[in-house]
Amino acid sequence: MGQRVTLEDIARESHVSLATVSLVLRDKPGINAETRRRVRDVARVLGYRIRAQGDGLSTQKLQQVGVLIKARAGDAPHTNAFYAHVIAGIEATCRRYQINLLFATVPVDEDNHPQDLPRMLLEDNLDGLLLVGAFVDSTITRLLERSSKSTVLVDAYAVGNGYDSVVSDNIRGAYMAVSYLIERGHRHIGLVGSLPNAYPSIADRCSGYIQALHDHGITRQYSADSHIATNEAAETVADLLRQYPQVTALFCCNDMMATAAMQAAQALGRRLPDDLSIIGFDNIDLAEHVTPALTTMHVDKVSMGRLAVQLLINRADFPAASRVTTMLRPTLVERQSVCSIRLA
Repeated sequence: MGQRVTLEDIARESHVSLATVSLVLRDKPGINAETRRRVRDVARVLGYRIRAQGDGLSTQKLQQVGVLIKARAGDAPHTNAFYAHVIAGIEATCRRYQINLLFATVPVDEDNHPQDLPRMLLEDNLDGLLLVGAFVDSTITRLLERSSKSTVLVDAYAVGNGYDSVVSDNIRGAYMAVSYLIERGHRHIGLVGSLPNAYPSIADRCSGYIQALHDHGITRQYSADSHIATNEAAETVADLLRQYPQVTALFCCNDMMATAAMQAAQALGRRLPDDLSIIGFDNIDLAEHVTPALTTMHVDKVSMGRLAVQLLINRADFPAASRVTTMLRPTLVERQSVCSIRLA
């Protein structure tokens, strides 16, 4: 069986842009008759099945999908320790369904609020959107409502929860992590990497920390509040350990915070894990390569990307269906950064 014809093949043979091919095959306005005829003729010659107008049938409602990924200054999404795996899952699933992908970044501030809008949101050459890792603010919401594009949030959040989404069960994961520390005898447990107005996933991890302490009868909380930035986290952890030397364990809201906490603790002469146990969240690749290797909560990031595409396909096929939130349950990965202590 020959390889399936893609929109790139048609664009190349027609000598037009990928966006033009997408518009023609979706019967969108704005393309002159000669170009429209040429593109459709090339598509037929190449063996691409074109939907007959008015027949109500479609072999592929999602032909071109945009992926908008959060990016801070100097951040490259394909090398991001978390989102690189999410993107891999998205790409693999789109390849399976012969869906073309366009990528753009959304500049965000330290709290993941969009600072600018990519041109992709302003153009009408997409069948669907995957928004990865950022707040969907009011401006983006208005644009999406106006364009009626199928949209799925991936580790992203919007006020009102009006979109399909794929997220991690952050409350449960944090609860499991802190309970694991408590089961090993720790009673003075610090929280690293949360602020009162933190990104929802981080705020949920904070809630899981608080709930685990409460359910185990522990009233004392210790917080090294910071944005998700390693330099800031290292400073706040150092301050916390100097002020509260009785702290024997830290729950960190992600693995980057955990590695910063390790460095700060070791700089103060704390031995890991003998003097201080540390547990992270996400299980990025770095986690198993630090010393000691980091115990953490694993998030199936590749599946997050795969499921997002599946939800997008479902939304395109059934636009009136109820909104769906798919929640992935984190699992504990035990390594060497946590030890048991005897209760006093």
